[in-house]
Amino acid sequence: MNAAILFLGMIIDALLGEPDALWRRFPHPAVLLGRLIERLEKRFNSEPEPARSGMLVVIGLAVSAWIAGVILSALPWFLEMLIVAVLLAQKSLVQHVIAVADGLRLSLASGRQAVARIVGRDTAAMDGPAISRAAIESSAENLSDGVIAPALFYLILGLPGLFLYKVVNTADSMIGHRTPRYEEFGRFAARLDDVLNWVPARLAAFLILLAGLRPMQITAISDDATLHRSVNAGWPEAAMAHVLDVALSGPRAYDGRMTDDPYIHEDGRREIGPPEIDRAVAVLWRVWAIMLAIVFLIMI
Repeated sequence: MNAAILFLGMIIDALLGEPDALWRRFPHPAVLLGRLIERLEKRFNSEPEPARSGMLVVIGLAVSAWIAGVILSALPWFLEMLIVAVLLAQKSLVQHVIAVADGLRLSLASGRQAVARIVGRDTAAMDGPAISRAAIESSAENLSDGVIAPALFYLILGLPGLFLYKVVNTADSMIGHRTPRYEEFGRFAARLDDVLNWVPARLAAFLILLAGLRPMQITAISDDATLHRSVNAGWPEAAMAHVLDVALSGPRAYDGRMTDDPYIHEDGRREIGPPEIDRAVAVLWRVWAIMLAIVFLIMI
């Protein structure tokens, strides 16, 4: 039954995405979750043992999410399908990435403004290729986090697994940063998110290579994947880099400081722009179609 509901949920998400008219009237579940995590962080990150406090907060959220998933699993199948569709992010991801390409076609300033909505790095001094790299990297990483992982957790564990994943992933995105404020408090969230995304990130990488007709390169991208600061994000980004034959990652600025991150697929092209972003979007849709076909085969 999970496969059938996921199949329909994926189609609804791809068709409707996140309707503005709906979410202008009602807060999106991700927004509500974000507000809750923000309040918990403000309340408990001042404790004398922030690492322990952060761990207990995340465990509490995860257990609550699992219980909520168990309770809501009693809903009629069509309501469960709508919940699944809301918690997938294929169309919204594509729309945000396309907006960067469209912005770049207008002006550098428009491109910077659009990419700032999907990345956490400094964008004020980015040139066209840097904006394009950021958009493509975000497309690959968020394909894994926003589509493949939620779908996989729902397929295997139903709503409890989907809710658990979304809570941990959202917590990591908010408090799992290596900054003075979050280094200790968010450590458990970051490590747990790494564990939960280990399989989905590598599956996403394989599906990207399959969509680019390069499935045999899964072992070849492993060296590039390990160059990334994240144990998981490097896999889909390396796969996308090889499929598009572009160099991704490399030095970038955070809070006014430049990193010395190496390039992923450093032999790839570095002078890139909107056409490469468009190609990345095409890969996103091909991966979605492959995943949908897999779910259909499981369903029948």
